[in-house]
Amino acid sequence: MRLEELLRATIRRKGLSRNTEKTYVSWYKRYVRFHKMKHPKEVGKTGVEEFLRHLALEKEVAASTQSQALNALVFLYVQALGGDKEEYQFVRAKRKRRLPVVLSKREVRELLQHVQEGCPRLFCGLLYGCGLRVGEGLRLRVKDVDFDNEVVWVRGGKGDKDRCLRMPEKLLDGLKRQLTRVRMFHEEDLLQGGSKVWVEPSLDRKYGCRASASWEWYWFFPAMKRAQDPRDGKLKRHHVLEATVSRWIRNAVTTAELGKKVSAHVLRHSYATHLLQSGVDLRTIQEALGHSSVKTTEIYTHVIHAMQGGSARSPLDEL
Repeated sequence: MRLEELLRATIRRKGLSRNTEKTYVSWYKRYVRFHKMKHPKEVGKTGVEEFLRHLALEKEVAASTQSQALNALVFLYVQALGGDKEEYQFVRAKRKRRLPVVLSKREVRELLQHVQEGCPRLFCGLLYGCGLRVGEGLRLRVKDVDFDNEVVWVRGGKGDKDRCLRMPEKLLDGLKRQLTRVRMFHEEDLLQGGSKVWVEPSLDRKYGCRASASWEWYWFFPAMKRAQDPRDGKLKRHHVLEATVSRWIRNAVTTAELGKKVSAHVLRHSYATHLLQSGVDLRTIQEALGHSSVKTTEIYTHVIHAMQGGSARSPLDEL
């Protein structure tokens, strides 16, 4: 088996995402080209150190990019090639501490009012209303939106963890309309010879290919058209793409003239900050965001402190 095929097979066996597969394979190719097509086993740990030094000193890439490259190469050597985990321990580049961009409640309202009405506005409202990562929102299935209990289930979030979030009351009617729209997509796919969506292969094996064609596993935010699945070459209905969401938000920010650099993740940051401002405790926010450590969530206390100017009144106001 070629090394690239081995790497892909290992990634899929470990259940990593399609985006992770794409990223890791890209770094593997770049690494091999850097070493003039030598096999990774020939260059070993020294080769990794040389490549990371090249990224830092010659390419001057950010610490986060260096860390991503290191993750990919450690996975290659340890998981795909069976190397010793202890041997491939490296000192990571220190990331600069940056406070996230946060919108005020007025700015969130302005943004959502300028997002295209219908599915785009509903999806962006859900990102803010539940504090979802964009990928978590896009991967929602019909079964994950529980109208009886008025909750939204995030399945297999970051760290492969599940969590449950209260459904925003203001989105209830919109979510029901979206469900009706999704039903039409599902029925249309059935008429065209199949309603298949992507599910874990093990799930389809367990239920005899019924899961990928079932209503409950259908995407809650399906794409407009079916497309070929690059993993098995079959025609399937995918969910809306992240690039599409980025375009929705970019257009809304321009129209609303917010004057800030806003991404889908900014809505998640704003959700957490506004909860903290309203008196919700840090532990509850940590669980809602799906953070493994409360240390990660504490960034929002620094955001609020910075927004208050460190709570110190400017001496200019005393003049």
